[in-house]
Amino acid sequence: MLAQFQNLSINNVGDPFIESNYGVHSRQFEVAVLDWFARLWDIQRDEYWGYITNGGTEGNMHGLLVGRELFPDGVIYASRESHYSVFKAARMYRVECIKIDTMVSGEMNYADFHSKLLQNTGKPAIVNVNIGTTVKGAIDDLDRIIRTLEKCGFQDRFYIHCDGALAGLMIPFIKEAPKVTFKKPIGSISVSGHKFMGCPIPCGVVITRLEHVKVLAMDIEYLSSRDATITGSHNGHTPMFLWYTLNKKGYRGFRKEVQKCLRNAHYLTNRLKAMGVSASLNALSSTVVFERPGDEVFVHKWQLACEGSIAHVVVMPNVGVELLDGFVEDLVIKRSSWNKGKDISVPCVANDIGAGNCFCLHHNKKPRIA
Repeated sequence: MLAQFQNLSINNVGDPFIESNYGVHSRQFEVAVLDWFARLWDIQRDEYWGYITNGGTEGNMHGLLVGRELFPDGVIYASRESHYSVFKAARMYRVECIKIDTMVSGEMNYADFHSKLLQNTGKPAIVNVNIGTTVKGAIDDLDRIIRTLEKCGFQDRFYIHCDGALAGLMIPFIKEAPKVTFKKPIGSISVSGHKFMGCPIPCGVVITRLEHVKVLAMDIEYLSSRDATITGSHNGHTPMFLWYTLNKKGYRGFRKEVQKCLRNAHYLTNRLKAMGVSASLNALSSTVVFERPGDEVFVHKWQLACEGSIAHVVVMPNVGVELLDGFVEDLVIKRSSWNKGKDISVPCVANDIGAGNCFCLHHNKKPRIA
């Protein structure tokens, strides 16, 4: 259906809510997509502003820029396991950025956050909250972060951006998950459109409060419009892809896919552990973390993302049990060859995923071959 538009140069330049003098656009689709996300995150049509970005990085850059403009002397706080785009934005905007320690799960260490806030009480706080960290899929506790800010005396002197690149579109459909909503004192939320939603073109969505974005908006005479985006021109095809997906699947479809991903992630974690592979899975996450394979050819074959001693698999809606079984079987076979017929030496990854998930000899975990 969308193929017929591929020969058009569709440019949603400037503000999605204001017409410009460029007529080949898809603003009506973009606004419909934004309205869908505004309802998901509990903010009224006349209270929000947003646009469809080129990806999660741009969403983070926009959210943190709004925070910087509201609090020019503010300090960015982000956990060490935040996406690298957060630290890139801090460098670009020349804003002091304080890294917060994390727990073994990848979640923010709130005691360290509390301590570092008290060291900078004279400057407002711009806080990046992870709704699913990049490597471990950990979710920072938004409510606890808000309480900590208020307890440390930052009432009305903080801005919170929620980086929900992947899990931001999953947790609204998990009954027991904490709510990420504009009914709480947050400033912005961003998600990716090419991850869980599966858009064939990299893209994302960022939503912020209308009253806040005014600090960025400027009139552009030659466009006969206004602009508060990062890039000015942004893709006019991606709104149509996202609009099509949202209408095809609906809330019920997304809920079903989220449940499938969580179920399959638990299945993969259990299969890995049954074969003696150290592995862990955070609650409310579909990101399975395990010991890094000993062969880069294997890593390249399965396109694994690795960091230090660990790798991860992000279980998405298109991944079935058959593929997961094939991956585990291939890993076990290759793992044996890496050890050249000797007894398998399980690396220690306790510092990365916790002693309870580590099967190395030091932590008294014997491989349980299924």
